[in-house]
Amino acid sequence: MPFTDASRRPPAAWAGCGAIFDPPKLTADIAALEERMQAPDFWDDQEAAAKTSAEYSRLKKRLEEFEDLEARLADLETTEELVREGLAAGMVDDDLLHELVSGIDALEGELTRGEERRFFSGRFDEGGAVLTIHPGAGGTESQDWAEMLLRMYLRWFERRGFKVEINEAQEGDEAGIKSATVTVEGENAYGLLQSEKGVHRLVRLSPFDSANRRHTSFVGVEVSPLVSDDVEVEIDEKDLRIDTYRSSGAGGQHVNKTSSAVRITHFPTGIVVSCQNERSQIQNRAVAMRILKGRLLELEERKRAEELARERGEQMAVDFGSQIRSYVLHPYQMVKDLRTNYEVGNAQAVLDGDLDGFVHAYLAWRAGGAQPVKK
Repeated sequence: MPFTDASRRPPAAWAGCGAIFDPPKLTADIAALEERMQAPDFWDDQEAAAKTSAEYSRLKKRLEEFEDLEARLADLETTEELVREGLAAGMVDDDLLHELVSGIDALEGELTRGEERRFFSGRFDEGGAVLTIHPGAGGTESQDWAEMLLRMYLRWFERRGFKVEINEAQEGDEAGIKSATVTVEGENAYGLLQSEKGVHRLVRLSPFDSANRRHTSFVGVEVSPLVSDDVEVEIDEKDLRIDTYRSSGAGGQHVNKTSSAVRITHFPTGIVVSCQNERSQIQNRAVAMRILKGRLLELEERKRAEELARERGEQMAVDFGSQIRSYVLHPYQMVKDLRTNYEVGNAQAVLDGDLDGFVHAYLAWRAGGAQPVKK
């Protein structure tokens, strides 16, 4: 087929890339950090030095990403020229044409990911996150849906190259899970996961209904920042109830035969966090406290945003407690975000972790200040 669609040309994919990466600023920032790291007293404060080194590595990686994309663009432009020369001579090299189109698709996909960085301005957006999944009413149906969502997110995290740890997963009575808590570490993990906070609705023919009737299930997803130990959060020990119990998941004989799992209840807010994947009760308590700190900070940030919105007379975007996305598997297949109207017909691909389109649409919608679409 002739390659005549001008919108598919490499320069179109590259438009705006300099603004996304800002290579001159990256180069200047890297040079400034290198100068600081060469100072004789750099390692006197090891904690500050570690943060500087981590920032240096992050900026170097981003500049290398830009240089790699720049080199790939040059290759694509050469390939495009060869394709056009072939077309002019009346000869179409299908392999070369396929290489060009697939290369542009891959480049545009990575540029879209790069563009996401422009949407992050929050205090914790660039850091890790804690994802918590809770089934709604409906027993086994909702618990199975919760496990499907957990699987979807784990596959998406794998695609993104995030480091993931399941801190707690309580098995359902017959199938699925009653709850799950996952810590996610990676660039912009918390900022990206803002798109997932809220209630997710599933419509399908139930595998647990002998009459094979259609059922609707709901699962709530919460997201909070994964904060470092040096972030101060005032927590009164008198406000906490700490329970220990035996871990129910995988983890070996020691984990499952001792009361190493920890559940912490924060009375003033009603927040409950659990951790059971570590080998000792002390380790599980430390992780649970870190998760609790993040939940309290997220609650504080949400209240502040709501107060600012009220002062400005703005309508707040619907958050947890309201339906944000529908996954319909019967009588047709469709996944639709009710805030952005972004939809995908291949529901199975979404459940297999293809979430980038929904995440990007949400970030652009939020940046534009649009109000949720009510359904």
